[in-house]
Amino acid sequence: MDHVRVIGLVIGGTALLSLPLGAWMKLAMDPASGGATRWTTLFARIGGTCEEQGWKRYLVAMLIFNAIMFTVTFAILALQHWLPLNPDGKGSLDPTLVFNTAASFTTNTNLQHYSGEVSMSYLSQLAGLMWLQFVSAATGIAALAALARGIAGRATLGNFLVDVQRASFLVLLPVALVVAVLMVLMGVPMTLQGSAVITTLEGVTQTIARGPVAAFLTIKQLGTNGGGFFGPNATHPLENPSFWTNGLAMIAIMLIPMACVWMFGGILGRRKHAAVIFAVMTLFILVKITGSVSFETAPTPAFADLPVAADVGNLEGKELRFGATGGPLWAVLTTSTSNGSVGAMHDSLNPLTGLMPMAGMWLNATFGGVGVGMINMFLYIVVAVFVAGMMVGRTPEYLGHRIEAKEVRLAVLALFAHAVLILGGTALFAATSLGQSTVQETGAHGFSEILYEFTSAAANNGSGFEGLGDGTWAWNIATGVVMLLGRFLPIILTLAIVGSLMTKRRAAESVGTLGVEDATFGIMLGITIVIFGALTFLPAAALGPIAEHFARP
Repeated sequence: MDHVRVIGLVIGGTALLSLPLGAWMKLAMDPASGGATRWTTLFARIGGTCEEQGWKRYLVAMLIFNAIMFTVTFAILALQHWLPLNPDGKGSLDPTLVFNTAASFTTNTNLQHYSGEVSMSYLSQLAGLMWLQFVSAATGIAALAALARGIAGRATLGNFLVDVQRASFLVLLPVALVVAVLMVLMGVPMTLQGSAVITTLEGVTQTIARGPVAAFLTIKQLGTNGGGFFGPNATHPLENPSFWTNGLAMIAIMLIPMACVWMFGGILGRRKHAAVIFAVMTLFILVKITGSVSFETAPTPAFADLPVAADVGNLEGKELRFGATGGPLWAVLTTSTSNGSVGAMHDSLNPLTGLMPMAGMWLNATFGGVGVGMINMFLYIVVAVFVAGMMVGRTPEYLGHRIEAKEVRLAVLALFAHAVLILGGTALFAATSLGQSTVQETGAHGFSEILYEFTSAAANNGSGFEGLGDGTWAWNIATGVVMLLGRFLPIILTLAIVGSLMTKRRAAESVGTLGVEDATFGIMLGITIVIFGALTFLPAAALGPIAEHFARP
């Protein structure tokens, strides 16, 4: 199929599917706000009720729950060689790798410094990692629902444990069941048997890893997790057997992040506002897709002189079944949504193509991770509203809430914390042997490998420029800490902003109030994101992918 049609079907089709799913998520996460109906009553009974929490108690409950998640998974991984469901006899893991992996999956990052089929038992994959793929994604949805309730003027944010239950059982599990069945029907393996030992036509014995792949694959995509059951991730033929599984996986990557925008607007009762945010996010993702596909039409330098190279573009590191377009398209979708699965070797992308996934993670608000992508966009909204208010000489207001110095400081702190985690870690590892000894290439490309790894960790993405030798104690500890801070600092500071707004008396909207449901607001929001991203990350981009592009023959 023509690449324009593929892009149109994936983006357009997912956008259409996100509308009913967003309405469903609004009912599931906030069943009582719209009045009692048969559906809302049923959802309230399923989700249960519990004592309502203010922002501080909600936040404490979230942090305690995630600490328990981390501890349980750490124990499963550390003890896997003594635990059941280990038919292939997987051994013990390095303690720093256990820490990194537990931090990675707790934070919805799924950065993998290991190869799944080589290192992990079935119990580790299912009871540890796949369980976290559900509850970490549910944490993000819960945090977004709490944010929306606070902005909507509720007296409390709800109850965290009830929200996680609703997100897990009413949103993630039903959608995952549907997608998993489709994946199995399309040829993705689903078994608890050990590796298959076969004899090839040449008479050679070969061991083929398999396992409960379909279940693991489904929630890794839907929950914007991204961790592969196999080391090659979505380029592995058992994780991604055909054109149709490839398309379904890309839709799954985008579906819930898109639906979260509609859920946010539904809880606020502001669907037009959600539509403006959705349009801004869609524009950013289309620009990145256009850039990545265009940049990847140039052949890799190694094949530049071959006649065939001019017609097919850069096929190095690609899954050839999906052509030169499939890899860069997947790379943009997965990094725009904080997913982290890979459909091509990002290390083999042309330099400016590789810049597009980095830009998605630097901005971290193009739909983003499940729930937290919209939370990150809210931070930009706070800054944009404040700047717009100052430009016209009015007290900045957002949906009746006055945005003052305290809220702006918290929003800017969250945005700059993201930048510091990326640039600070990159500077340390690029300037010392901690990173220099692990890069595949010296110069600009080696710098890009280090920059990408910290970008992926801070954005809770999980993909990587895998020419990097990141399986060292230094990388395990550094990225583990960055993933934890990158996950929870934005949520903590955003809920603090909401808590501050909830203490103020809401102002009535008037003709002089900044509208948030028109193109003017969308343009202002887009400009704010671009200016912040350019001022913060352009110097690093110039040292990495841009320098590599101009240095190539």
